Amino acid sequence: MSENISVLGLGLMGTALAKSLLAAGHQVTVWNRTPAKADPLVAEGAKQAATPAAAVAASELVIACLLDSRSVTATLEGAELRGRVIANLTTSRPVEAREIAALVTERGGDHLAGGIMAIPQMIATPGALILYSGSKAAYDRYEQALSAMARPQYTGADPAMAPLLDLAMLTGMYGQMAGFLEAAALVRSAGYPLRDFTSGLLVPWLNAMAAQQPAWAEKMESGDHGTDVSNLEINRSGVANLVRAFHEQGVRPDLLLPMQEILERRVARGLAHEGLSGLVEELVSD
Repeated sequence: MSENISVLGLGLMGTALAKSLLAAGHQVTVWNRTPAKADPLVAEGAKQAATPAAAVAASELVIACLLDSRSVTATLEGAELRGRVIANLTTSRPVEAREIAALVTERGGDHLAGGIMAIPQMIATPGALILYSGSKAAYDRYEQALSAMARPQYTGADPAMAPLLDLAMLTGMYGQMAGFLEAAALVRSAGYPLRDFTSGLLVPWLNAMAAQQPAWAEKMESGDHGTDVSNLEINRSGVANLVRAFHEQGVRPDLLLPMQEILERRVARGLAHEGLSGLVEELVSD
């Protein structure tokens, strides 16, 4: 079913989203602060709005993909939101998502917050995922249209949930990247081929370790951090050994040091018998 959909913001991601909607047969209206960015999309059949208000007026579903939450608020200023669904796919903090949801609903609109788990090149491919939270009625109404951009997944009525899960997944990604960067620096210091190390050794090992994480999650939820594998004392000693080896190889262990610090702190509390899942308790703010 063809829908009228407006896209606010034509950066790399916004452009990819608009292109996927056009390819799926939707009637797409676009707006960007720099009008020339709309030219390729107009050539593909999109309509260009002169102002954000005009773009919002053109469609009942409006997708915002802008620089930040402040940009979203400024862009929607003056637009008539009554009867509109604003799907905000701009990367936001949870508190910002709630603020924008309140702004939209106060002005008579409906709101979905989103978290895009993809790079622009992945949009409209099987590997792309977009998380949504907020109005279930709006999600159900437009789920089919949203699926043109990526596999949609509804995560709950709290508008903060999708942004929070987005940030959590990014945190896992950055943690993995940090580990890879340290590992690559250590391997490079010995002259071993990085491609061979990465594809032949590291990736299979990381996949095997990732398979253990659901069991860790169960322990975190239950609060039972007992282990029949390596306890925190063994891991504390292991990470200390890693840090020493890095120094000996002339490699900075900077990205490992926070992990070492949290291990030392947990063990100092007399919890050396626990498994690594217990470290989550050290990450709760006092």
